[in-house]
Amino acid sequence: MKLQGIFPPIATPFDHNGDIYPAKVRHNVEKWNRTALAGYVVMGSTGESVMLTADEKYTMWELVAKHAAPEKLLIAGTGMEGVRETVALTNRAAEMGYKAAMVRTPHYYKNLVNRADAQALYFRAVADQSRIPLIIYNWPQATGVDIPVEAVVALSEHPNVIAIKESSGNLEKVMQMIREVKHGFQVLVGSAPTLWPSLLMGACGAILAYANAAPYSVIAIWEAYRTREEAAGLDWQNRIGRPAALVTTKYGIPGLKYAMDLNGYYGGPPRLPLVVPTPEAKKEIEEAFKDLKG
Repeated sequence: MKLQGIFPPIATPFDHNGDIYPAKVRHNVEKWNRTALAGYVVMGSTGESVMLTADEKYTMWELVAKHAAPEKLLIAGTGMEGVRETVALTNRAAEMGYKAAMVRTPHYYKNLVNRADAQALYFRAVADQSRIPLIIYNWPQATGVDIPVEAVVALSEHPNVIAIKESSGNLEKVMQMIREVKHGFQVLVGSAPTLWPSLLMGACGAILAYANAAPYSVIAIWEAYRTREEAAGLDWQNRIGRPAALVTTKYGIPGLKYAMDLNGYYGGPPRLPLVVPTPEAKKEIEEAFKDLKG
């Protein structure tokens, strides 16, 4: 399975009662369908998955599968702390037509799982029982666990572990993984501010929260890489640096959802305890995105 191109880990639209808003799921997906996005990751961190029930995850998977264009690759975010629940969610997503599962590193019992052997055991156990291939999801800024390169290299030998989404922004680590993993294992990045250099080092694509709000700008970077137009790639990379940082590291999901609202998608409110951005934050996001429309 090839994972080339740009995938948004899609935001979950909620109405003002905090419930999933099916009409807005359809609105966003149909609008993204008209872009050259490679597919959709449903129930990643950007989808506020840690705050959704299992039934709500099923609802989102079903809605996106219903409205996605046939050529879009569907990836389900299924990672939980335990192997059993992760396998159950993964195989449910498989039944709904999802082609791969993105599974975050377990992290709650940090003193026990923040080791190469513990991480490798978890992913092997999930992969052994999963009906679709796995993508390792590493985001140490959120989890406090950074899966070591040696664990990724070992897991790249497993026939049902096909890729990693490396969101640390650590270019040296990305380069080491690309160099050492088994041939055919794919490295995607999750950091928009390092997209262009990551592609040049051999990353096959990216799963980017920022792509929810301004997909064309990161698609432009991908196309510039594909057609070897270095000046265009660097130009677009410089343009997205500040806005991407605002809606990820600085203001997070609430900021991203506001940027989506600005650009003709539906962001809407986040789920509590996340709160909408302050007026000052909104102004900063508006200024950063004024030349980056949807």
